[in-house]
Amino acid sequence: MNEIKRIAGIIQSIGFECTRCGTCCSAVEPDSNLVMVTPAEIREIMEGSGFSWQEIAKPYPEKISHGADHTYTLGWCIHRIDGNCVFLENSGCRIYQNRPWICRTYPFVLDGDIVRTYPCPGLGREISHKDAMAIAKNLRDRKVAEETDEAKIRAVLQNEKIPPGIFVVIDGEGIHPVPR
Repeated sequence: MNEIKRIAGIIQSIGFECTRCGTCCSAVEPDSNLVMVTPAEIREIMEGSGFSWQEIAKPYPEKISHGADHTYTLGWCIHRIDGNCVFLENSGCRIYQNRPWICRTYPFVLDGDIVRTYPCPGLGREISHKDAMAIAKNLRDRKVAEETDEAKIRAVLQNEKIPPGIFVVIDGEGIHPVPR
């Protein structure tokens, strides 16, 4: 709990209040609003919204070639239409209650033990201790979830063979062929 209090103190000193401008959900520059999601997050969105996996997520756009006949990417990201998050609606989020970790903690991120921020018009505004604690807890939980997912992806890469000739997504649950 001391770690969460420390992070919350930093968040309070920076200050933040969401202005509902929608900038974080819109492409200000290429991939500025790219939201990585784990399979567990995708399923949570599916359960809370009724959207299908294909409506929610797509393969992360960076393709990695390994050898002459193996192409893959590491993970999933929220689907975007014309550069905007598919869930952005009138500067609000259609899946707010089930939004991914990145969205719950934006504009903050933990870089090791350092709290960093992304540009956001809501920075510098007063934030309550309760709200700072909630963001701090989400940041800590996000860091743990990301570290766990990264370890699972490493295990998949070490223990499974990437099939030749098809593009696949490698995530913490395995290797998934991507239909053309």
